[in-house]
Amino acid sequence: MATIHSTAIVASGARLADDVEIGAYSIIGEHVEIGAGTTVGAHAVITGHTTIGARNKIFHFVSLGEAPQDKKYANEPTRLVIGDDNVIREFCTFNIGTVQDRGVTTIGSHNWIMAYVHIAHDCVVGDHTIFANNASLAGHAEIGDWVILGGFTGVHQFCKIGAHVMTGISSVVFKDIPPFVMAAGQPAAPHGLNSEGLKRRGFSPASLAALKRAYKVLYREGNTLAEAQSKLEPEAVSHAEVRQLLDFLARAERGIIR
Repeated sequence: MATIHSTAIVASGARLADDVEIGAYSIIGEHVEIGAGTTVGAHAVITGHTTIGARNKIFHFVSLGEAPQDKKYANEPTRLVIGDDNVIREFCTFNIGTVQDRGVTTIGSHNWIMAYVHIAHDCVVGDHTIFANNASLAGHAEIGDWVILGGFTGVHQFCKIGAHVMTGISSVVFKDIPPFVMAAGQPAAPHGLNSEGLKRRGFSPASLAALKRAYKVLYREGNTLAEAQSKLEPEAVSHAEVRQLLDFLARAERGIIR
């Protein structure tokens, strides 16, 4: 049986794995499912149609699965899905989706999410990300794998941030950020390739060299976006990372930071 503090309230329909731990005064709703090895701290509220995977460590005072901050929401049974092995620190708020979009807010696995982070409705967060304190995603944002958001970073609705991006503290993101780029400022602007992060993750010297050439074409030669895309096509044939960059640019609906 799950370990549930005597002061916690767990709805009869909630599905908890046998080794889940629920802290004092926490509330677990009727449509919540929590996987093996997950711990929930004190005074947490997990509600809505929320599915949480295995071995997550959820700290005190979080709110997961609450209604989206969207005036169009009319109590539809939309969802929040959280993967495995995430750390979710104090006072985080993750909302369920809306029927105007995917209907589900999705958080991947192995993410490190610090205090006061807000993830709004219909967002998609990949794996191995780090969100520093007070980073916030407006609705419909997409965050790729291995992204690091500096403290107080704000991401506008519908923005996409590619894999391996790093933002500086208090960045304000109004446009899409291509993968592998460092960005900072209000509004966020490109500040080079995230070379150190890529090295730490095992990118080869050849891959790093190809990405540096791609960054130069995209940001330092005065090319239009269409011109840069055309010039990068030959590199994409032999370098998967450049192909990943081009694929991202092809679906950047809000335009990219420049």
